[in-house]
Amino acid sequence: MKVVIVGGVAGGASAAARLRRLNEEAEIIIFERSGYISYANCGLPYYIGGIIVDKKQLTLQTPKSFGTRFNIDVRVKHEVLKINREDKSVLVRNLDTNEEFIETYDKLILSPGAKAMYPDIEGIDNDKVFSLRTVEDTYRIDDYINNNEVNNIVVSGGGFIGLELAENLSLKGKNVTIIQLSGQLMDQVDSELSSFIHPYLREKGLNFYLSTTINKIEDKNNKLNLTLSNDKVLEADMLIMAIGVIPESKLGKECGLKLGIKDSIVVDEHMATSDKDIYAVGDVVQIKNRISGLDSLISLAGPANKQGRIAADNICGIDSSYKGGQGSSVIKLFDMTVASTGLNEKVLKKMDIDYDKVFLSPSSHASYYPDSTTLNMKVLFEKKTDRLLGAQIVGFDGVDKRIDVLSTAIFTGLKASDLKDLDLAYAPPYSSAKDPVNMAGFMIDNINKGILKQFFYEDLDNLIDRDDITLLDTRTTKEYSSGHVDGFINIPVDELRERINEIDKNKPVYVMCQSGIRSYIATRILANLGYDAYNYSGGYRLYSIIHDDKIASRSALPCGKEIR
Repeated sequence: MKVVIVGGVAGGASAAARLRRLNEEAEIIIFERSGYISYANCGLPYYIGGIIVDKKQLTLQTPKSFGTRFNIDVRVKHEVLKINREDKSVLVRNLDTNEEFIETYDKLILSPGAKAMYPDIEGIDNDKVFSLRTVEDTYRIDDYINNNEVNNIVVSGGGFIGLELAENLSLKGKNVTIIQLSGQLMDQVDSELSSFIHPYLREKGLNFYLSTTINKIEDKNNKLNLTLSNDKVLEADMLIMAIGVIPESKLGKECGLKLGIKDSIVVDEHMATSDKDIYAVGDVVQIKNRISGLDSLISLAGPANKQGRIAADNICGIDSSYKGGQGSSVIKLFDMTVASTGLNEKVLKKMDIDYDKVFLSPSSHASYYPDSTTLNMKVLFEKKTDRLLGAQIVGFDGVDKRIDVLSTAIFTGLKASDLKDLDLAYAPPYSSAKDPVNMAGFMIDNINKGILKQFFYEDLDNLIDRDDITLLDTRTTKEYSSGHVDGFINIPVDELRERINEIDKNKPVYVMCQSGIRSYIATRILANLGYDAYNYSGGYRLYSIIHDDKIASRSALPCGKEIR
């Protein structure tokens, strides 16, 4: 059996290694367009930032070491130009010599990945405009910074790559401005969670424009003048495009394979394409979202590695299936960690799913043990079925641990209220006796049983200035005086029982505190006395961070070197 693999890195290299472990006799050839067969794609921004200092650390395997260990014919700087399905061959060009030749296959695995999106902007074809996708891209960016007077850098895109680049360039002492099309950074999380990200990144010195695009690029006096959609003009020494990627599916498209979203290659659960002898893996393929069941694209290393292994299994006669993706992800932003799994609220609204949500802000570990920090959590679930749909966390410690637990719970089909029963490891330096994941389960269980009724930030506009309800703030007098939502009266929770006659029993009561805990206690007091009481999810702390971020995001932000 002869297997040809187009592309290395996560999917292709994983497939090749698995093929060899399963079949010592197979002839395996990898054609990789770049000069690197297996490299730490996710580590590229950290090389630019100087966190990773040795180039060798980026290359997990050299072509020689990979070929020797697995007895694989590895040919870097070889680009596959065309697939001929009829005679089961590929046309290949040696990029060093420009020689072209034909290579036949019994089975073909496509792992060409995705390519950086370049919008149609006047002046974008400039040697001061870069993108980051390969090791070669990394070296080009790093060399340009080191060999030129670069101080002001604009990054277009506020997703994973854009923010990781912005962080690392800032740590390198550069003045960084982010231009983001949407109204928030990190579209993977909902706006409430991004409201924690924005002020933190401002504190760290990053500048950004939201709901903005670059409309024009001009090269003047060896500087880039970037005209934005808000008519402002920024002067920059270089521009890095990080607005996203699209599947590099040209080969599949030209040979007639079935295509899906954004011309991605359609595969079945075995990673087989519409041609039974051709498989495809990684960023180039369309997959099923495990939660929604809808077709989707997920450009992450974890799924690509799994898919490469699955394709190899099936080629070797082992029945192996990809179970779908749920988009679990995590990112470090200076000392902050942002993580998510499953579907966010924006997607659930589009899908018209009848969902509910809880916000909570527990400590990362026992609060009496030193250095505990706050976790800002949002968990989403389906009302009728109690199905766990998604989760998002922003914090500084213990974020990755909790998102992995929640991701596993989604994958295994646990009900949202089952989170309360998980037997999770506890010691004061690591957690609390009631882990934050357990706490989310307790809240959801209370909602399902009618013990807890909630209201949210988006409900407040319809509640203020109404005469038929009571708005109650149960924080201390000092907390209330330092800031509160208009219309809320103040009765501290510890005084509520003795002052209960101040609250009209014929009106629903909407209760707020700092984090949602004291207000929950207050709602239980009220409910047990016959009141119709609702708890503000997330508390005044969440309200203020959302409210303040909305004001700040509408204001003019100091963004790089603004020249008009």
